[in-house]
Amino acid sequence: MEWNKKIILLAAGMLVGMPALRSQEMVKPKVEIFAGAELHYQDLFYGKIYEVLVNLTPGVKWNMGRQWKLAGQAIVPVYNDYGGRYKKVRLNMAVLSKEWDWNGSQFLKISGGLFGRERYGLDLKWMYPVNRWLAIDAQAGITGFCSMAVDWECSKMERVTGQAGMNVYLEKVNTEFRLHGGRYIYEDYGVMAEVMRHFRHCTVGVYAQYSDKGKENGGFKVVMMIPPYKRKARKVQVRPASNFRLTYDIMALVYDMKMYTTDPEENEREGHFDRSCLQWGANRMSPDFSVKEGGGGE
Repeated sequence: MEWNKKIILLAAGMLVGMPALRSQEMVKPKVEIFAGAELHYQDLFYGKIYEVLVNLTPGVKWNMGRQWKLAGQAIVPVYNDYGGRYKKVRLNMAVLSKEWDWNGSQFLKISGGLFGRERYGLDLKWMYPVNRWLAIDAQAGITGFCSMAVDWECSKMERVTGQAGMNVYLEKVNTEFRLHGGRYIYEDYGVMAEVMRHFRHCTVGVYAQYSDKGKENGGFKVVMMIPPYKRKARKVQVRPASNFRLTYDIMALVYDMKMYTTDPEENEREGHFDRSCLQWGANRMSPDFSVKEGGGGE
């Protein structure tokens, strides 16, 4: 489709031409090798009480400097009640991304490659912190289906998704309110309201949503940042995954208001941009992780 080609050409042009904007160099070039785990479960009304899927998720990030980053992640099944499609070791993500900012007032990130939720394509994220308590943001992408679970399965890159909204942060109580709406990867339209309370190394929140396909739904989220919280400054760093996320969805709707991820460690607490550049929301709290020159982890 002609307009799809225009989107791809525009994104490519931005990747090549936008270094004229201020590009931060706060992250030193280094390689991070990490491993985490993910837990999936579903309640049943017959036979077993529930089914469980446990995966290890080893990954790697290469911070190439000037806010360029290459990231990859694999899935290694450990325990599987979900069936044959989930038993294979496979590549889950392979993403090249680049960030820019305009003197700390607006932020932009472009990503391309294999994303989470078995999507591949191009993604654009933007954020504008209006002041200390209000920010607006948006995300748009063009993707196709790509899976290595059974065999190589791939569709054309023609699914357009996007969402936009506002965020309100009450710094005195470290509480954040988010309201977003848009078009999601299974072609449904919806709106979601979230309330999140940020604690030291942990964020908990509740959400309510409505979509044209899933109707009313809600649940809660927990993001726990994983120690050690002090790390050595090394060119090659081996560590646990930065966080563990748990989402409980009341209706357990698999295809309702879902969005792909573009970072193996993406989470609601840290957001999408480098916290050393974006000082808004939970980023105004003390950092979860610190780096000591020649120091050790705790």
